[in-house]
Amino acid sequence: MSLQMIWNNEQDELEISDSLIGLFETILQKAGELEGVEAGEVDLTFVDNKRIHELNRDFRGIDRPTDVLSFAMNDTVEDEPEIIYEVEEESEEIPNALGDIIISVTRAQEQATEYGHSIQRELGFLFVHGFLHLLGYDHQDEAAEAEMMSKQEYVLSQVGLTR
Repeated sequence: MSLQMIWNNEQDELEISDSLIGLFETILQKAGELEGVEAGEVDLTFVDNKRIHELNRDFRGIDRPTDVLSFAMNDTVEDEPEIIYEVEEESEEIPNALGDIIISVTRAQEQATEYGHSIQRELGFLFVHGFLHLLGYDHQDEAAEAEMMSKQEYVLSQVGLTR
């Protein structure tokens, strides 16, 4: 079994081509290899600034758009009930849902212009960034941010998305 990606497009600012999705699937496999994650499912959604602003406000209490949001399925909250899945012997195994990554195409286009690189590189960067958050990485201090940045740049270099 390998990592799987399910994607949705909820914006009309950028065409989401088959080649872009292929690139994301390759990025996911490379990032999974780096982190020793052999199986799981990631849901990816492309949105515009209006939608990511709503999500950022509603779920994080931050009233502005952002570039990427990650919602890890394996995060636990105090007093959260444990959900136990029962699987019949004959049925397929429930996939390891790692979580959701939501990318603002609007912000990605702005940042690609600002940083002077391609939209593919910016989207790839945001995707790897979101994936690492799903695995529990954070960037609350300089050391953690440096570790995340190093991992992101390594994965992007593996797929030819350099600055």
